[in-house]
Amino acid sequence: MKVAIISDIHANVIALKAVLKDIEEQQVDSVYCVGDLVGYAPFPNEVVDLIKEKNIPTVMGNYDDGIGYQRFICGCDYKDAEAEALGHESIAWTKRHITEDNKEFLRNLPKEIRVTIAGKRLLLVHGSPNRLNEYVTEEISEDYANELMALADTNILICGHTHLPFTMVLKDKLLINVGSVGKPKHGDPQAIYALISFARDVTVDFRKVPYDYEATATAIEASELPNEFAEIIRTGKY
Repeated sequence: MKVAIISDIHANVIALKAVLKDIEEQQVDSVYCVGDLVGYAPFPNEVVDLIKEKNIPTVMGNYDDGIGYQRFICGCDYKDAEAEALGHESIAWTKRHITEDNKEFLRNLPKEIRVTIAGKRLLLVHGSPNRLNEYVTEEISEDYANELMALADTNILICGHTHLPFTMVLKDKLLINVGSVGKPKHGDPQAIYALISFARDVTVDFRKVPYDYEATATAIEASELPNEFAEIIRTGKY
């Protein structure tokens, strides 16, 4: 059995379409999304509409919460004042351009999804079981990772938010961050998602998917969004 997990699409519908095509070619049994459908790129409605069309179960990300509830901030941890100012521009632009129906959709996303696959219990969240905007990175200590797993009460904990994929094995449990489809920070512009295979052992394959990132970058530059977001798309760095 194979399951695809996507995250952090951030209004990049071009990347999302490429990833969904790759997922279809892998003949997976199910697809889930761990949040942040919108923000930073100029296709929020197109992304939400495609997630609806494909009926992909999705948890609420901090950006989904911010736009759905019309908040002034998205709960992001900005690296400096300049990044914070750019982030506020992204929030304001997205709130102006997304439809009321799609805001309602974002408001109604669940904070978590629990499923059992091949006898393994999975908990899907955006940030962590503690809060939707907690950054869980590969620098996490084993002690704290075990705390999160105990809080999650699950065999496999799956999250996103950091845009940096990794897997941590904790005895018979797995902690997986699936990276980002639409705003990669792993050092190259390719979209990335996690393909989890359930057989005798559980294996995780982080699949990098080429897509026309220049088209997304150009669309950002043609919009009123900050041009700095186009450079992130082109480099996969932040």
